[in-house]
Amino acid sequence: MAGILVFIEQRNGNLRKASLEALSEAKRLASGAGLAVNAVLVGHGIGTKAAELGKYGAGKVFVADEEKLARYSTEGYAAAVRAAVEKSSPVALFMAATALGRDLSGRVAARLGWGCLADVVRVQVEGGAVVATRPVYSGKALATADGAGKPVVVTLRPNVFPAGIGEGKAEVEALPQVAGDIRAVVREILAKEGGELDVAEADVIVSGGRGIKGPENFALIRDLAKLLGAAVGASRAVVDAGWIDHAHQVGQTGKVVSPSLYIACGISGAIQHLAGMSSSKLIVAINKDPEAPIFKVADYGIVGDLFQVVPPLIEEIKKLKAEV
Repeated sequence: MAGILVFIEQRNGNLRKASLEALSEAKRLASGAGLAVNAVLVGHGIGTKAAELGKYGAGKVFVADEEKLARYSTEGYAAAVRAAVEKSSPVALFMAATALGRDLSGRVAARLGWGCLADVVRVQVEGGAVVATRPVYSGKALATADGAGKPVVVTLRPNVFPAGIGEGKAEVEALPQVAGDIRAVVREILAKEGGELDVAEADVIVSGGRGIKGPENFALIRDLAKLLGAAVGASRAVVDAGWIDHAHQVGQTGKVVSPSLYIACGISGAIQHLAGMSSSKLIVAINKDPEAPIFKVADYGIVGDLFQVVPPLIEEIKKLKAEV
């Protein structure tokens, strides 16, 4: 029976939240369309994680567990995913629209001769075909497309689709080893210490812009983020100025985010930034310019100097936490 195959991204053996969201959405769609839901998990030493994917809707999990797949490579992972596609013959292949998903989806789609619907915020099945909706023109409009009667690769935007946990245990099937050598191999990953939350998957984000006046003032943004259990974001202007690493950049040339809460501190709201965060469920803007474009998309706006607004806000949150 045809169905939906979901690629499950993992990092250091931990399943990515965005992939579990994609799997849950596949299960929701399949329940109403009479489709099977399978998953594919690639890496090394990750076999024990496969069965638990049944809780999120997977009936069967195809596992490619090899030492040479321990670190991500487009070539190796694409070969493993293609093997899972050949075994399951899906009408669609879902992935999370993470950095890895964006890289892998194009390679897999090209190898399979399928179309690719990227950064999707709504998906449905009509007449056995997958129909997806995605933002275009920097989020000013929505486009709806399908695979023109062919199977498609679909990347789903993180934090848009809820991850539902139920009961169940998936059947696990090992994939054959990836043939040949992987030509481009990652030998070492040098990661910064600290382990800050990734803005792409965070449920709450506190972002700073040029209004913070200098890199030393990101300490204020981090203090607020820490209290809220949030990730630290930034506008392109402060990243270009070298105030904070590019990994924190939110926007068209950074990361597209859809958190439950987005707090913009000292960010005017250039169209490139709005394209990356306007789909947030609740937006709070703090800016001393009442004409700043950010207020056009904000649910709540505070017109004022962030250095007079954020410190009292931090103190009030501390008081609330102390009372709990």
